[in-house]
Amino acid sequence: MREAYDVAAVRAAERALMELVPDGALMGRAAAGLASVCASLLGQYPGHVYGTRVVVLAGSGDNGGDALYAGALLTRRGASVTAITPGSRAHAGGTDALRAAGGRVQAVQDGAPQDGAISQADLIIDGLLGIGGRGGLREPFAGLAQRAEQARQAGATVVAVDLPSGIDADTGAVDGPAVRADVTVTFGAIKPGLLIDPGAGHAGAVELVDIGLDLKDPAALSPQRYDISELLPRPGPESDKYRRGVLGLLAGSDRFTGAALLATGGAVHGGAGMVRVVTAPAAAALVRQVWPETVLTVHPDDPDWDLIGSVGRVQAWVAGPGMGTGPDAVARLTAILGTDLPVLVDADGLTILSQVTKLLPRAAPTLITPHAGELSRLLGTDPSSVEARRLEHARRAADRLGVTVLLKGSTTVIASPGGSQPVLVNPTGTPWLATAGSGDVLSGLAGALIAQGLEPAQAGLAAAYLHGLAGRLAAAPDPDAGEAPIGASDLVRALPAAFRSL
Repeated sequence: MREAYDVAAVRAAERALMELVPDGALMGRAAAGLASVCASLLGQYPGHVYGTRVVVLAGSGDNGGDALYAGALLTRRGASVTAITPGSRAHAGGTDALRAAGGRVQAVQDGAPQDGAISQADLIIDGLLGIGGRGGLREPFAGLAQRAEQARQAGATVVAVDLPSGIDADTGAVDGPAVRADVTVTFGAIKPGLLIDPGAGHAGAVELVDIGLDLKDPAALSPQRYDISELLPRPGPESDKYRRGVLGLLAGSDRFTGAALLATGGAVHGGAGMVRVVTAPAAAALVRQVWPETVLTVHPDDPDWDLIGSVGRVQAWVAGPGMGTGPDAVARLTAILGTDLPVLVDADGLTILSQVTKLLPRAAPTLITPHAGELSRLLGTDPSSVEARRLEHARRAADRLGVTVLLKGSTTVIASPGGSQPVLVNPTGTPWLATAGSGDVLSGLAGALIAQGLEPAQAGLAAAYLHGLAGRLAAAPDPDAGEAPIGASDLVRALPAAFRSL
């Protein structure tokens, strides 16, 4: 797992280490790591620094000092380095080191630098603000960030020091102008805001420089391939269809037949030993043709129908995709949530939860898989607020509703109730997943993993990871041939390859 730590934990670890090492040792380690990464990005050939043009945007804090000392190291390797200092003061030691190495230091006047150094730069180092910064950039910082972005669009490389200036390190929120980097060199620990959008979208590739911090209790975890492989259930010699997990799937309707097909496909390819599909007549006819291995129950239009007694034994439920929101659907969801089995609720089920608030919390494990619009209805807030502060809203929903929340989107965030567990962040998302029915596939896949015994957060994380891999494989089965648009059915077909890739 890639571990991410919040600002308070990083600050405490820095203070503890600074009591053990000479003054300036941590900044020296950080500057050396930063300079090394920058050197690898410079020149016609990586590492050929001589003759390149570097601009350092240096605020008055430690990040500015890191950037200035790194600039001095690059100057000694033959780069032409200009530091632009927008504040009333700059880091004294870093400024002196850069000047001593032969670099230039230039103040901002009237909100703009005095020459075209930024527009002519090959590489720009963003050391304007540190991890304690909050809110969007103000002038003259905002103007420098805009000029850096213009230079980046023209071909310059932007490297952020610790995190892009204007990003909230703990949450990834971007509340105004902010630097957009190609690479972020972060020190001691990854910060949650580098993993979670919108901050992650500003960070680019994240390079971690170890400066010797002793950190415990991460705020967020992002899995690697090995972590997901270890999570996945595998059948053994004594396995049968019941031991492998039986999933009950309440999905689809006469109007939304595709939701049942797609969710069933995700469940079948998710490894469950049996999938019992509960759906309407038209959807049942299609599921029978496409997925003959499932066990079908056609529900009547009767709120008093005994769903639980009619379906047979299951180990977990998925409820919601395309099932409708009328009184019959409310009754069916109420029956499922009234059991002591794990339940995943998605799509129409989430709409019902936002209208019938008495259904949550429940004692048994529960996973909900909303997108920003669905979560905003559950919380009574605006979708744009959820998108801007994904981590904050996922945590709030988990605590308020007493469920595990998998917030879908550009970066999938998974928060467990109680706040004692780290937030989980999926790294495999791709814009190709933004297609109708994609969430139905995810629901079936995650439900199958829950039926096989995974806890809701583990199942959600493994499902999101595999779902993202399937999207990438479906869009580009041959990476050398480029990418092509995909539909949700392509995700279902790509799931076996995603599993095999682990």
